[in-house]
Amino acid sequence: MASSRVSSVIPSLALPRVGSMSGRHGMRKSLPSFTASSRIKTIESIVMSSVDQDTYSALIFDCDGVIVESENIHREAYNAAFQEFQVSCDGQGILEWSEEFYDVLQNTVGGGKPKMRWYFKKHGWPTSTVLGGATPESETEQEQLIDTLQDWKTQKYKDIIKNGVEARPGVEALMDIAKSRGIPVAVCSAATKEAVIFVLENLLGEERFNGLDLFMAGDDVTAKKPDPMIYNEAAKRLNKDPASCLVVEDSVIGLQAAIGAGMSCVITYTQSTKDQDFSEASAIFRDLRHVDGDMLLSKAYHGFDSRIE
Repeated sequence: MASSRVSSVIPSLALPRVGSMSGRHGMRKSLPSFTASSRIKTIESIVMSSVDQDTYSALIFDCDGVIVESENIHREAYNAAFQEFQVSCDGQGILEWSEEFYDVLQNTVGGGKPKMRWYFKKHGWPTSTVLGGATPESETEQEQLIDTLQDWKTQKYKDIIKNGVEARPGVEALMDIAKSRGIPVAVCSAATKEAVIFVLENLLGEERFNGLDLFMAGDDVTAKKPDPMIYNEAAKRLNKDPASCLVVEDSVIGLQAAIGAGMSCVITYTQSTKDQDFSEASAIFRDLRHVDGDMLLSKAYHGFDSRIE
């Protein structure tokens, strides 16, 4: 029933007694008398009005780390690409990113190509079979190397996803609750469009993916997270006030992008991001497994942090 559902969402809401209410200066003014059934309808309309005013108008998910816990899958795919093309920096053998290093890298630089570009600029551009064993000497050759590695890595990532990876707990349920309440659902990822589409279709199914109100990838913007560009653009395309949008992210990079766009953000952290500073997040969860979707969309979890015992 609507009244019981609403009371569970906002248990602390104090309703005025039907029949009278206080005016601006504390004077009580009479209201018309109501039948029992009309009183119930009046109370429910007051409650639902309060809920509507305090409910997010759009729900936006990041993909990697939020919909799929993908850090190690990406790392494996990068290392496979480095092995495939014999990528070597300063003659130190085939490049391989460790778990510890990749945890730092992915929380420092957003997007696949920017990660490699950042690493090679810092550690020296490598030799590889992409350029016949030579080091790229021009910007064009650098882009050729990055594009080749990223394309091969993306295909390897897709091959791994095909082998039975599942969506993180609670993601699909929250999407469905939002849709049932008429709240638009979007996905905004820094990854390449081809890779994200493949992941979403495999993890969410084609019906749920096609039911998204908006989908944006790194290809759609010129600046990657933590720049807020992708979320700024999402708000425009959804025709929503950024202040009324809720973003689900997993890292401080994504949090900074959401906050920079003027949106609220909840965190579903991973093993590699759990110790980051999420002080600007509205709420912090290990995952969405036990999160009440109606309460989350009605801002009832504000200030919650599952890391605190």
